[in-house]
Amino acid sequence: MKRLTGTAKDETLIELQSASDVQIADDNNGNGVNSLSEKETLPGNTETERLRPSTDTVFFRDGVRRIDFVLSYVEDKDGEKKQERRREFEANLEKAGLELETEDRVDSKDQKTYFLKIHAPWDVLATYANILKIKVPFKVSDIPHGQDTPLEWLSHPFRLPKHIMHPQEDYFTCHFDKTKTDFYLINDKDTFFPPSTRNRIVFYILARCPYHKEGRKDKEKTGIKRLLNNGTYTAAFPLHDCRYWKRARNAECESERYNLYKHWARFLIFYKEQPLNLIRKYYGEKIGIYFAWLGFYTEMLFFAAVMGFICFVYGVLSYDDNISSKEICDAEVGGSILMCPLCDKKCTFWKLNSTCLSSWQSHLFDNEGTVFFAIFMGIWVTLFLELWKRRQARLEYEWDLVDFEEEQQQLQMRPEFEIKCTHRRLNKITQEMEPYLPVTSKCARYCFSAATVLFWTSLIVACIIGVIAYRLAVYASFASVIKDPMRRIQLVGRFITPQLATSVTASCINFITIMILNFFYERVAIWITDMEIPKTHLEYENRLTTKMFMFQFVNYYSSCFYVAFFKGKFVGYPGKYSYMFGKWTNLRNEECDPGGCLIELTTQLVIVMVGKQLWGNIQEALLPLMRNWWSSRGRRHHPENHYSRWEQDHILQNFTQLGLFYEYLEMVIQFGFITLFVASFPLAPLLALFNNILEIRVDAWKFTTQFRRPVASKARNIGAWLEILNAVAILSVVTNAFIMAFTSDMIPRMVYLYAYSKNSSMQGYVNDSLSFFHISQIPMHNRPEDNWFDNSTICRYRDYRYPPGHHKQYTHTMQFWHILAAKMAFIIIMEHVVFVVKFFVAWMIPDVPSDVKARIKRERYLIQEYLHNYDVERLKLQLSASFMTEPASEMSLTTDKHEVLSECL
Repeated sequence: MKRLTGTAKDETLIELQSASDVQIADDNNGNGVNSLSEKETLPGNTETERLRPSTDTVFFRDGVRRIDFVLSYVEDKDGEKKQERRREFEANLEKAGLELETEDRVDSKDQKTYFLKIHAPWDVLATYANILKIKVPFKVSDIPHGQDTPLEWLSHPFRLPKHIMHPQEDYFTCHFDKTKTDFYLINDKDTFFPPSTRNRIVFYILARCPYHKEGRKDKEKTGIKRLLNNGTYTAAFPLHDCRYWKRARNAECESERYNLYKHWARFLIFYKEQPLNLIRKYYGEKIGIYFAWLGFYTEMLFFAAVMGFICFVYGVLSYDDNISSKEICDAEVGGSILMCPLCDKKCTFWKLNSTCLSSWQSHLFDNEGTVFFAIFMGIWVTLFLELWKRRQARLEYEWDLVDFEEEQQQLQMRPEFEIKCTHRRLNKITQEMEPYLPVTSKCARYCFSAATVLFWTSLIVACIIGVIAYRLAVYASFASVIKDPMRRIQLVGRFITPQLATSVTASCINFITIMILNFFYERVAIWITDMEIPKTHLEYENRLTTKMFMFQFVNYYSSCFYVAFFKGKFVGYPGKYSYMFGKWTNLRNEECDPGGCLIELTTQLVIVMVGKQLWGNIQEALLPLMRNWWSSRGRRHHPENHYSRWEQDHILQNFTQLGLFYEYLEMVIQFGFITLFVASFPLAPLLALFNNILEIRVDAWKFTTQFRRPVASKARNIGAWLEILNAVAILSVVTNAFIMAFTSDMIPRMVYLYAYSKNSSMQGYVNDSLSFFHISQIPMHNRPEDNWFDNSTICRYRDYRYPPGHHKQYTHTMQFWHILAAKMAFIIIMEHVVFVVKFFVAWMIPDVPSDVKARIKRERYLIQEYLHNYDVERLKLQLSASFMTEPASEMSLTTDKHEVLSECL
């Protein structure tokens, strides 16, 4: 097959001279550059360049054959070996039927890079469409779309133009069969397969094409991925169809990238719906399903955000009704209560009213409305997942993905698996020999992988223990520097308590630790997943997803679990405190504020969640902008008509196979924050909503302007992420129930109000929740260094224990056991109520809408009917043809046979 090179283009220059001049005049319209003499003065407008056709195109030099893929390479010191690999690889591509055209380095702006353009002709596309079982249209759909709903006009401001939302007609489709091309709606073979399908087919060939010499069977020398890894080629990518800010000049080019940027990637249209069908058509189903899920998740977040904001407003409005905070702040109540030291030696005795501000802050999130919100979120998360399943089922039908996964398992076999697995065995279903990984090798790899994951998880736990040790060690320092209310008043100390200072600094250190561990573990997770050699792409992604989420779960949530369920729970009491790693460490376990640990959990959650979102947005938006500005400095004086389409795409960032994985991971981690610990911070869904509105447009902007066009790939759902979301949803019910019971101060307040209050009010609750301890009984190693109090004085501490002098002194009172019983009862009741509602809602809402089921059945019926009729007609034609060509002597012998066969058909 003939391949065009950079030197074989003179024959086209004269024919395209006039078109080139018109395009140059078009580009300079409005700048006064119209005459030939003026154009000759512009940089780069030499006689040769004026005769050169525009290279801002997605077609070969003949203007007919479309560029389906581009490979780039440069010549370097190791040029001979790489040149040999390229020669063999490109020869094998031509044997596979692909057509190639090379752009010489002298035609590129950097004078270094060669570009190999690849075109797949109809025969190649038809052959591999048959192999990959690609669905193609055979009849325009006659199923009517849903009827208009009442008050639909209210949604008009949020709608996009119809040609953007539905870029193509709705067809009935079936798998392509090369032998039945006249059955399908083929108007033009050049445009029958869309560009996304074309680049998917070409990449399938590239990934499996060998580059070893003929006669040698070196299986490792196979595929474009290895050639990219060893530097033979520097990049491999399909082309964008045009510049994102301007339509393509060629009318045959769809300009879908321009439409996506105009109607999707700009932040000022954040309130508009997403053009999901256009996204799917341009980028493929896998990226389309991600944006469909992200958009649906953001829509559902709106309801959670509104309810959380209402609960927060309730906390603000009930500010003045908070009797407990009033008592703490009252000089006669809180000012007269002397509290025991919160740490050994460095901490002194302190007055209860010094925590006035933190008690008011705690009430904003620790009130009766929080219980209702925790129950609401347990139901919301079920509705979200069930309604998403219905939305996903509708997309599966509309995007021809209903039977995709079962049929594509074998076709999605990773080239790495085929290369590395040298053992072969007979497939009982296909009766063909296929590669496989022996059980012994598989077990050894899995054991090593599990040990690696366990080691890194243990490393995270060790880091968290280190942060806890930091909290215990520096608390005393903060207590001595910030707070000394009995002898002096500091302006800062009035607003920042030692607990708050410790919590904020520890949260920041923990966040930095999280980011550092993430950086290393991402690479480790990819390495051990590659080592396991998964068979299919789906299996690879699911394994990597599981490993990464296990690590991220421990990494991001462990500090919140510590504050929620461990801090302040194992403290002991004066004279018998509990210590981390024993008394010899002098690291006394932390206590909670008299208002509870909920405000500290809120602080921890806000710092980690908001910090992660800010860092993610900086990485996704600001860094690409800076990189784009830096790379574009050298191109400012080169008009786009002199800067080829493949060069414009070449300088963009490569969208890797795991690019979408990190987008999912970011959102699922956020989902965990707004569900697992939402009882401590009702405003978390509101922050997530604002972030996701920005996230959708930032991701859209990156895809349309910063990334090369990804290779289109199919996916019928969000994969293993759905199971992870289900697991998080179930766990969130348990965590929120325990937060309300053990972290919040709500249950002790309710027990006091209904069982111990004398006037059925919260008056006296603060005094009731504090126990007594005689200062003279505090051991010397626990006493403050500046012990200036009389030994006859009584100090108070947060617990329910008998006072000194009682025959059960310093043991738990009955009220403690009543409160514990109430907490356990609350957990059981809340969990059962929420789970019953969850399962009832899941049972009530079917996963697949009834109209979608009917459409699927009708389409299958029509496919069978039309294929049957087609086969009958073709067979009749064959029988007629054979009947006309038979000799007269045999005609009478076969007439009856033909009639019987026709009647059966």
